[in-house]
Amino acid sequence: MTHTVLDYPQTRRTDTVDMLHGIEMPDPYRWLEDIDSEQTQAWIAEQNRLTFGYLSQIPAQEQIAARIAELWNYEKYDPPFKRGGRYFFTRNDGLQNQNVLYWIESLEDQPRVLLDPNLLSEDGTVALTSYAVSEDGKLLAYGLSTAGSDWQEWRVREVDSGQDLEDHLEWVKFSDASWAPDNQGFYYSRYDEPEEGTEYKGANYYHKLYYHRIGTSQSADELVYAQPDQKEWGFGGQVTEDGHYLVITVWIGTHRENGIFYQELDTGNGPVVELLADFDALYDVIGNDGPIFYCLTDLDAPMSKVIAIDITQPDPENWREVIPESEDALQTVSLIGDRFVATYLHDAHSLVVVFDKAGNTVREVELPGIGTVVGFYGRQADSETFYLFSGFATPGAVYHYDMDSGKATVFRQPELNFDPEEFVTDQVFYPSKDGTPIPMFISHKKGLEIDGNTPTYLYGYGGFNIAMTPQFRVSSLVWMEMGGIYAQANLRGGGEYGKPWHEAGMKLKKQNVFDDFIAAAEWLIEKGYTCQSRLAIAGGSNGGLLVGACMTQRPDLFGVCLPVVGVLDMLRFHEFTIGWAWTSDYGSPEDPKEFTALLAYSPYHNLKPGTSYPATLIATGDHDDRVFPAHSFKFAAALQAAQAGPAPVLIRVEVDAGHGLGKPTSKLIEEAADLWAFVAHQMGITLRMGSASGQH
Repeated sequence: MTHTVLDYPQTRRTDTVDMLHGIEMPDPYRWLEDIDSEQTQAWIAEQNRLTFGYLSQIPAQEQIAARIAELWNYEKYDPPFKRGGRYFFTRNDGLQNQNVLYWIESLEDQPRVLLDPNLLSEDGTVALTSYAVSEDGKLLAYGLSTAGSDWQEWRVREVDSGQDLEDHLEWVKFSDASWAPDNQGFYYSRYDEPEEGTEYKGANYYHKLYYHRIGTSQSADELVYAQPDQKEWGFGGQVTEDGHYLVITVWIGTHRENGIFYQELDTGNGPVVELLADFDALYDVIGNDGPIFYCLTDLDAPMSKVIAIDITQPDPENWREVIPESEDALQTVSLIGDRFVATYLHDAHSLVVVFDKAGNTVREVELPGIGTVVGFYGRQADSETFYLFSGFATPGAVYHYDMDSGKATVFRQPELNFDPEEFVTDQVFYPSKDGTPIPMFISHKKGLEIDGNTPTYLYGYGGFNIAMTPQFRVSSLVWMEMGGIYAQANLRGGGEYGKPWHEAGMKLKKQNVFDDFIAAAEWLIEKGYTCQSRLAIAGGSNGGLLVGACMTQRPDLFGVCLPVVGVLDMLRFHEFTIGWAWTSDYGSPEDPKEFTALLAYSPYHNLKPGTSYPATLIATGDHDDRVFPAHSFKFAAALQAAQAGPAPVLIRVEVDAGHGLGKPTSKLIEEAADLWAFVAHQMGITLRMGSASGQH
């Protein structure tokens, strides 16, 4: 296509230089890290003027936005859970900015609103990010996030009256709540109040676990556990179902390995006992029978297993294997109705198996097809549970599951304005650079003519043990309606095949992840799906790093690049908010060997002036306190300066938005429409989307 020559805002360069391991590292756009300064705010405004001006001139933008909104407008449910004989779940009627929390006494009841976050802000930027219901089902502790921040404020609401109590907790981050068995208070974790002006930028250290008693001020909260000599330790407190123990999960950043401590609650809050303190594996306490703790672990089991630990005889030689390791990666285990419900990944899609307490297989849960399952929440005494199943063209339906009979029935199924049967998903395996077979899902409309020129959107992540499984996204569906192929690669670094798969894409092996993604692109071209000019790559967060690294290593391979809220400066990521925690996956710039590996792929540092880069739309939020937005600011400035080709380089900065947590529906639709309009414009796509012709 013919590109309009853009007049980019002039971005000031400075002579800032760091000396790292004997190497001079210029950082000319360091000043953009001061995100609240007048100069940076002016730069954001100029860039947004250019970007939104460009996007508004694309004829298809409004049509795409309208179709996304049309398809987005269907009921969405999360699987219910039960407390005190009551069921609690969230629902969105279609286009509500935030999901609404409801409760019912019986499954036939008319749902009653418990909390509607849409009433808390005019623009939908206040989100319900976490909540916990007391054991008697009468009190709700809930956390709210504003403008996409990871910071939460917690309050308490009476379920019956819908009225808030006076309780108000601040500076809570990376925390759920767990109620004490007497329903008089709950456990939660927080950081100290940050210095003014550093709330969205300063590093987060010294997490602390507290107990809050209902009706008291936060200043009176009881400090349950802290470790002043371990600033990187974080804590999650969970009361066991029988109320006898507080289980404390101790995490260090994003390391797989964690510790498990506990406190006896029925002896007047005894001392904290360090049960598993070697940080030698992943441990997740599923539940307990008195002093027998059931744990999901990858100790000597790369695909994970379930063990039983008697805390009165805690030495490893006394541990008992309950569910052995299998060939599939064991993701989650619930203890419901005196049975274990185990969710596995089989070639990156869900497989669910029910076991008895002795570890014998009871049955496999029949699923509607290849997709992803979430849910199976419940207690040992429950005879029922719920789960949600979704796929690339299958929006989430919630099923009620009878633990005794194994019968699944639809609890809520959305009415749709499209036909899922019109779409098809295939799974292929392609060789990476080193010959490793990599799975990839390929989805598109049935009957699509694939001729080597088909617009293709390749999505990936590849990090932090996170698996990219089949998920329903309205935006992906719209892309397929536009005549595009949606491809999702299951790169190393993720959790698709357990610990070995994760570790094959970490630290000094991180280049494997980029090789896997580049190989996916080459395979799609070689097999006649698409061509360079009609291939877009995209990813968010760690996936934004993926896109940035691949486009700087192979600018000749892609037509369009979309790095979203990306980690793009690999020499300073650890300086901001929770970035220090990612050294578990990336390595540390302060380690000489790891520094060399990081420098080799850091997108910001590998842009070469005079290179013809693909059309690029960078996206971030001005309040992103997970991946500091200056990553995107600096990369955009450097890419605009380096670009020698005609393709546009734009940055879209969402105001009053963060990393994506609780982003309102209206903003999600606007962003998706802008990204698709940009891609379609660069590829010269003539729209051929359908529109709703009735319910299916």
